[in-house]
Amino acid sequence: MMFLLRLKAQPGLCQQMMARLSSTAANAKHGLVLGVYKDGDKYTLTEEAGKFNKKTGGRLDEMLQCASVTGKLSESRLLFGLTPEFPAVAVVGGVRALREVRCSHVTVEPAGEPEASAEGAHLALWAYDELKAEKSRQKPVELSCTDGDSEPWRRGVHRAAGQNLARTLMEMPANHLTPTLFCQRVSETMAGLPVEVTVRDEAWIRQNNMGAFLSVARGSVEPPRLLELSYSGAASDSAPLAIVGKGVTFDSGGISLKPSNKMDKMRADMGGAACTAGVLYAAARLGLTANLRAFIPLCENMPGGRATKPGDVVTAMSGKTIQVDNTDAEGRLILVDAMWYAQQVCRPRAMLDMATLTGAMAVALGTGAVGVFTNSTAAWRHLRAAGSATGDRVWRMPLWKHYTKSMTKAPLADFNNQSSARPAGGSCTAAAFLREFVSEDLPWLHLDIAGTMENSADDVPYLPKGMSGRPTRTVLQFAETLCRDERPVTD
Repeated sequence: MMFLLRLKAQPGLCQQMMARLSSTAANAKHGLVLGVYKDGDKYTLTEEAGKFNKKTGGRLDEMLQCASVTGKLSESRLLFGLTPEFPAVAVVGGVRALREVRCSHVTVEPAGEPEASAEGAHLALWAYDELKAEKSRQKPVELSCTDGDSEPWRRGVHRAAGQNLARTLMEMPANHLTPTLFCQRVSETMAGLPVEVTVRDEAWIRQNNMGAFLSVARGSVEPPRLLELSYSGAASDSAPLAIVGKGVTFDSGGISLKPSNKMDKMRADMGGAACTAGVLYAAARLGLTANLRAFIPLCENMPGGRATKPGDVVTAMSGKTIQVDNTDAEGRLILVDAMWYAQQVCRPRAMLDMATLTGAMAVALGTGAVGVFTNSTAAWRHLRAAGSATGDRVWRMPLWKHYTKSMTKAPLADFNNQSSARPAGGSCTAAAFLREFVSEDLPWLHLDIAGTMENSADDVPYLPKGMSGRPTRTVLQFAETLCRDERPVTD
């Protein structure tokens, strides 16, 4: 968003500034971002901004006073004509504003935090417009740092790239990102990186008795896929962190059809899969000292002549039977088979899954935090610290046996995929269902990311409106700190 200058006081000076603005705005090619923060009722320049102000003979400070800058969070001001080197200067957080005036190169002042500055700038400039006419697309902006191409700056670039990959995948229309196309896109993205990509087809899924997973895919003409990603950045004998991501590339609800209002947003019901891919992508670019294994079940959930019907009973890979009373509670069905498989093939030191699983989570926490259910307080501490470091919060939710009871009241099977207490405690009962497919001695975290799937104009100020890619950077940080600590994850 481009902020207009609110000019007041010193009429002569303000008129001169407006004249400079009109003569230089059209030619602005190289922009500069400087920091200002609130100090009481006034603003204070950062060290770099102070140097720039001195270089301009105090004109930066004069223009900021004229523009009524306060230094409040997310406030930006765009200034013109201060120096020939930087025809346009954004004060506070303004890389998007500089793009609006056609700056092709923006230099960012990191204010002592180059990694965070790189993350924020690259996240703010992201846009999904590859399907629009070229003239309607956002113009590319080259970003650099006043401190140079430092290691912290590069780390921030890589971290932001992971989240931006997740956002791109989440925004893509479902006809452009079927399960097969998801695998192709991710394979192409990982090319040249130390990530092993394995795509399992429908015949393989059937041979491995993933009946819960297959039951969701039955109604669609698009075949399911299980995508495996492996990154080995630590010693070969170091047990990996397993990450499982829900990959429903479009969720109509199946026979239990969703309301039509905002159903288009269900192209992002593969947000867990997208964030998982983003974590592996960023980890490989960073050269993270960690072993990561990702398991991504991909399918569409559609109504059709072969679709699973309410009341059908399916058998999961674990051998447990599940009565499917609600075909729109499909995410848990594909997850349990992928989670069970992950535990068998890589014997992880811990397992984390991400899924846009329940609307109840959006009701409980809104967009403020990701809901986390876990059987391990030690693993939770790692994740909470990671969320504090990235600024992308997580919140622990209850995982009590109380909720399990409502998932075992199935007259025809071992479990029901719908709680007998529905709709009460929907997120908690879904997590309780998943826990029944996790080994008791395995530290496990379930992240319900339904509430943070999309970013409106003001939820997270540095993210444009659209799919958020949260919590990619938090899980990346979690993986880094967890795998750095070689001790077992025990409470």
